[in-house]
Amino acid sequence: MGLNVDLLRESFALVIEREPNLTHRFYGILFSRYPQVKPLFGRNSAEQQEKMLAEALVAVIDRLEDASWIEEKLMAMGAKHVDYGVTDAMYPWVADALITAMAEVAAADWTPEHRKAWTDALDAIASLMQRGARVYCADRPDAPALAAQAGG
Repeated sequence: MGLNVDLLRESFALVIEREPNLTHRFYGILFSRYPQVKPLFGRNSAEQQEKMLAEALVAVIDRLEDASWIEEKLMAMGAKHVDYGVTDAMYPWVADALITAMAEVAAADWTPEHRKAWTDALDAIASLMQRGARVYCADRPDAPALAAQAGG
């Protein structure tokens, strides 16, 4: 992926140390800035959703050097998100909310280098998830509707 793995891990550790419930803050920002996504989150409680996201973030951070694991898991996650109603347009919103939450928590310790490392990482994650969504849509009989929904 060509990511700044050390900086990603260092900044993630700093943020989680200061705000262990980062995902709660993330969802607050996401729903405030992009209220149209809130209806997509009705199948789980807020606590469950926050826990699932936290676990996914930790798993990805832990396996940044394992390209095959990253590709497999993120493409599968992208496929699942098609059925949730996620579109390509929403991926930048998620990145915006997560980077904002992390920057708020890190405060003065957040640098332009952190922002770039996380922007690059979240762009790569979105790209893999979107690829997974397109593959999923191509393999389904209802692909035209799903592809339109996924932005494909």
